[in-house]
Amino acid sequence: MLFSALANWSVWNYIAAVIDIAVLAFVIYKLLLLIRGTRAVQLIKGLVVLVIVAFISRNIGLYAMDWILSKVWTVLLIGLVIIFQPELRRALERIGRGGSIFGKNRNSLTNTDIAHVIDETVAAAVAGAKTKTGMLILIERNTGLQDYIDTGIAIDAKVTHELLCNIFVPNTPLHDGACIIRGDRIVAAACFLPLSDNPYISLSLGTRHRSAIGITEVSDALSIVVSEENGVISVANGGKLIRHLDEKQLRELLSRELTRDTDAVNRPKKAEHPGEEGGRGND
Repeated sequence: MLFSALANWSVWNYIAAVIDIAVLAFVIYKLLLLIRGTRAVQLIKGLVVLVIVAFISRNIGLYAMDWILSKVWTVLLIGLVIIFQPELRRALERIGRGGSIFGKNRNSLTNTDIAHVIDETVAAAVAGAKTKTGMLILIERNTGLQDYIDTGIAIDAKVTHELLCNIFVPNTPLHDGACIIRGDRIVAAACFLPLSDNPYISLSLGTRHRSAIGITEVSDALSIVVSEENGVISVANGGKLIRHLDEKQLRELLSRELTRDTDAVNRPKKAEHPGEEGGRGND
């Protein structure tokens, strides 16, 4: 009886351990899905680098580095709550509403989608340039933009140039702000973006261009801007503004950036200190 009880106890512990590990792995996986569409992914990558550096410094005798990192972890535990505040708030709100805390997976650009998104976006930008309709279109890439999507009006519609043009019709509810594209879908419009504080940006540029540059300083997104004053098409990428693009140049630039094609034609000349557009306004 004793040996039987011990055997049963061991089997139960084994089963409980397997269940415990499976549940923990499932929760971690779902939490990763929760932050997949936000900038928290880059923050986690930074934490992983710090852990690796701390492990190496401790094992090869870098005592000064190990001491500094040991002090950093104490502060970091408090900082994590602040850093991940948007994700924690969103998860708690979903729990409070009785819904899933895990949300939807964000779509990813496929080879077929890329061509469609480029064609429709270029067509919308060219149409906006002809009528001098101000536009700010954001294409999400690797860095998630969920924090900014949440500030706008949800749309979740397939990308078409007709819809993009309609969104930016002046004096309509959605025209003021950015339209964000994820995969082959327009996920939101009228989104608020951070303004660039780069002191070298021309004072002639208004909030639309500064927002386009600002979001590319904190993410790898592409911002397509159409000036409402003179119809100039610009693209912000990596904190730089590429201006005065025609239809062919815009198509080549988007194709090169979205497909990572190293054999693509040379990119149009960048203007590191953008200027020349008149007036500040909303442009």
